[in-house]
Amino acid sequence: MSFWRALFGRSEPAQPDLDALFGLPSASVTLRAAAGFTPTGTGSVAFRATEGAAFADLERDVTDLLNADGGTPVGQVTDDYGYTWLVVRSAEPAPEQGEAAGPDISGLVTDLHAVNSTLEANGYGPSLLCSLVGFTDGTRPLGLVYLYKRGTFYPFAPLGDGRRDNALELQAEAAIGRDLPLEKDRSRWFPVYGAPGL
Repeated sequence: MSFWRALFGRSEPAQPDLDALFGLPSASVTLRAAAGFTPTGTGSVAFRATEGAAFADLERDVTDLLNADGGTPVGQVTDDYGYTWLVVRSAEPAPEQGEAAGPDISGLVTDLHAVNSTLEANGYGPSLLCSLVGFTDGTRPLGLVYLYKRGTFYPFAPLGDGRRDNALELQAEAAIGRDLPLEKDRSRWFPVYGAPGL
């Protein structure tokens, strides 16, 4: 079959690789060094909720699992397009000597991975849209968006009023290109205005 795909110029679609999420802590360090952006401590997973008790039970189980550690409660938001965003906030770790306290991005990524993998393992992978981790330089927001169906990341920098900061997105892309698998097709850098975490 791969011979025919090559002959007709078709390529195998990218597969999700949820372990790519574990590259976010490294990308966070790079973003801080290159552009002064630090994590906000908020991340989210967007999915299309399906009808039925089985999915509602699974959604509740995932929320209960993440709330079990006693941290900030997990929240849910439904956007204008009908997608549900499961919003996760990280705990503030104790500062190490000589360092300021900041959000625990490793714990946040672990929680986001757990949400994605639980939905995927229960047959709801096709319902997953993306995951997002928020960053800021104190004045500007920046999100690193993971496209589930493509297995790639892209930066998204909203300016408000339906505009985005393309220069900042390109700067972030150049900075984190070695840390994360980036989406090369920029037409797939979909705007996620109003996404929780930005």
